[in-house]
Amino acid sequence: MRDGGRLTAAIEVLTEIETRHRPVRLAMKSWGEGARYAGSKDRAFISGLVLDVLRRRRSLAWRMGDDSLRAAVLGTLHLHWGWPLDRLADAAGDEVHGHGPLTDAERQALAAPRDLAGAPPAVRGDYPDWLDAAFARAFGEDRAEEGAALAERAPVDLRVNTIKTDPARALKALTPFDAQPPGLAVNALRIPAPAAADRSGAVEAIPQFSKGWFEVQDLGSQLAASAAGEVKGKQVLDLCAGGGGKTLALAAAMNNTGQIYAYDSDARRLTDTIRRGDRAGVRNLQVRTPLNPEPLKDLAGKMDVVFIDAPCSGTGSWRRHPDTKWRLTPETLAKRQADQDLVLNDGAGFVKPGGRMVYVTCSVLPEEDEDRVAAFLERHPEFTRQPATADPELARFLTAAGDLRLTPRSSGTDGFYVAVLEKAR
Repeated sequence: MRDGGRLTAAIEVLTEIETRHRPVRLAMKSWGEGARYAGSKDRAFISGLVLDVLRRRRSLAWRMGDDSLRAAVLGTLHLHWGWPLDRLADAAGDEVHGHGPLTDAERQALAAPRDLAGAPPAVRGDYPDWLDAAFARAFGEDRAEEGAALAERAPVDLRVNTIKTDPARALKALTPFDAQPPGLAVNALRIPAPAAADRSGAVEAIPQFSKGWFEVQDLGSQLAASAAGEVKGKQVLDLCAGGGGKTLALAAAMNNTGQIYAYDSDARRLTDTIRRGDRAGVRNLQVRTPLNPEPLKDLAGKMDVVFIDAPCSGTGSWRRHPDTKWRLTPETLAKRQADQDLVLNDGAGFVKPGGRMVYVTCSVLPEEDEDRVAAFLERHPEFTRQPATADPELARFLTAAGDLRLTPRSSGTDGFYVAVLEKAR
């Protein structure tokens, strides 16, 4: 495809996302079904452009003085992708494939974009106005910078599966991808974020992935799993297991000792857990499906660790899913808070005396994080808050209350919150 066709296609996909409130993946799929002529490089280019526009929707509108999707696409290509004005003019003005010649106002805005320095924090941080109070609670005067970091492209992080291999061997296997240890976790490796218009490397295609040597898992997610502490030989329940990423991280730390139970209220989310566990060489995993009556009744009061990766707004994963920040509403946030209270109450019933509950969200909003823990402790005085990590390297990410808060700006990870709650003996 020519530049003009790619530019026009990105605007079409963004229009589909905005008018029909569709996720990027579905909007791209819909467009692709009607554009069989587009090759894999075209699709990667258009997808990358769409995602970058969504990452910086508000700051682009401010800088361009125009909140249209066309202005956002033009601004992304020139201001962030570095396209010269001549190339952009040629693409937009392509008589067959372009979206229409640049106007004088567009040329002026691209040549002299408005300075972001005078913009409100929510504009500089590229998040909705209604979330500004929550960001101010979490980050104070740094909230614009924290939001901007959540608008960057994310690397591909991997967790080395120590049941099957070790970090040195895994790193050698990933030589074609230029992987490096990111620090903070000994079993983590990182592949740099690809250029915006390129596809990320398909690590799933190399033989060592099929052998279970590593899993794709954000470093923040790995650190959240490590907050469970020493789990070898323990009884562990992953109460909101989803696709099983943190289940497998916990299983690797257990090294096939003790027993780990994976449960999710949506049986469909557990579909891949057994397959992934088999590939990883996990032999101490039991998947409990909600399709069975009272699937967890026998575990009540018996767990050393109950791990809760709670349903949340996903604000911490905006780097990877930027469309979700524009679909989030106060009503959805309120529902998530109710879900979190419910799952914390449920989890408490499985913790044995002296055991611990690890509460995790991929959110940066205090309403889903500290507020939910505070409300839980009021309802359950038999639990006390404990420091979320004993690792001195991670201590700088602890809040005043002793919880772990990770963000792209502070730790180079997705946004995560972790609280550890211990039950009295």
